Amino acid sequence: MFPYVPSSSCWLYSFFSFLHHIAKKRSVMTNSRLAFAEKACSYLSASTDPFHAVHQAIQKLEAAGFQALQYRHNFPALQKGGKYYYTVHHSTLVAFTVGNKVAKDDFGFHLIGGHTDSPNLAVKPNSKKPPKQGCVQLAVACYGGGLWHTWFDRDLSISGKVLIRNGETLEPKLVQIRDPVARVSTLCIHLQSPDERAAFKVNTEDHTSPILATTTTTAQQELEKGATEQLDAWQQGQEPALMQRIARELQVDVHQIADFELSLYDTQPAAIGGLNQEFLYSARLDNLATVFCAVEALAAHDPADDTDIAMICCFDHEEVGSVSSHGAGSPVMGEAIRRVSAALGVTELSTVKAKSFCLSIDQAHAVHPNYASKHDSQHAPVLNHGLVVKTNCNQRYTTNSLTGFVVREIARQKDIPIQEFAVRNDCPCGSTIGPTISARLGIRVVDAGMPQLSMHSCREVMGITDLSHGYNLFRGFFENFRSIDNNIHD
Repeated sequence: MFPYVPSSSCWLYSFFSFLHHIAKKRSVMTNSRLAFAEKACSYLSASTDPFHAVHQAIQKLEAAGFQALQYRHNFPALQKGGKYYYTVHHSTLVAFTVGNKVAKDDFGFHLIGGHTDSPNLAVKPNSKKPPKQGCVQLAVACYGGGLWHTWFDRDLSISGKVLIRNGETLEPKLVQIRDPVARVSTLCIHLQSPDERAAFKVNTEDHTSPILATTTTTAQQELEKGATEQLDAWQQGQEPALMQRIARELQVDVHQIADFELSLYDTQPAAIGGLNQEFLYSARLDNLATVFCAVEALAAHDPADDTDIAMICCFDHEEVGSVSSHGAGSPVMGEAIRRVSAALGVTELSTVKAKSFCLSIDQAHAVHPNYASKHDSQHAPVLNHGLVVKTNCNQRYTTNSLTGFVVREIARQKDIPIQEFAVRNDCPCGSTIGPTISARLGIRVVDAGMPQLSMHSCREVMGITDLSHGYNLFRGFFENFRSIDNNIHD
């Protein structure tokens, strides 16, 4: 018999049906990524400082059934299949699930480490500045290594944590002024010399104080009248207009304000952009994009068949070296491992640590098309082309052959593309919390991240496809790490 040969019309129908199926599948994937990016926009816009970043994360975790633990108290007996979280100083978050099949003598921790802080203009302890040229200004300090020129001419506002006196007790409250109340203005071009026009140089002490109001404002004059009467020494150092606005936001008396940790933020919300809606424009992508994906992945993780502890640790103070009571250089992660293990009846941690693994996730440097020479051409990550594994032989990153393999294998199983980054030999290399965690705890760590441009700018950009890749990698890590690790021989 002769083989059947389909007619041209039948063949064309099959071909176009196939193309339609592929297009439909891509459309579903695109819509899913857009929806996830829109959810990220909401989180990023609401997370205007580390305190609000943690607060927003807690809301997601509690909606997923996580229970609060008290950091300053002993942990209760932890239940298999349980979901828990706690905070340190309200700006560092630890959250975890206990595998339903955890065995006392055979479990480890699947850790994701990130950070909640970003470079910003922080309000100084004495926020009041003497009026200059009819303007009321705010005393600020430069937190971290920001690109400070990007903070000029933006509509800024103020948020953070405030300590409120309530009788004999002291209660922390979060404040977030939503309307723009501050602005750092540039000097007009007509008053600049040719040299000044050629290179915009910021004196971070003289040029970054934002303008809040004018001294001729009736409201400001009223605030100044008797403002120092009945106020303690700390309050007398504060800008009266700021204190009054905080009191109004929190619905307290100004005399109840005992102290605060405040910073400025850009009021422009996060947005999806680009001709094809493939970019995420936002402040604080470094590193709240990681925090968002980690929280979403842990909230979605089902510990029913898990034999280990899935945990995220989101630290404050990475941008200034992690050396604080609740930064990555503190005992927080080590204590989390010890306390959770003890609550499960395990006090010998050497085996637990040997079976543990940490993804140190921080945003990565995508190659900039206008400055491509700043990258090694063989290690130049591209936006929307996959997650980035970071390697540095001088241990600025912790990735080695084994830890790099693990993250690549997880990515392979989840069909996630991976890119490699190593800094040029003639460029300095930044660092992450990875080396700190690895050295202090002695556990295996890999450094990876989602690529972005404009890192440490007031406004950054990344690809929405990479955001979904980050989430899927974290899901795969929680689900598949143990099976991969069991096949690795010492």
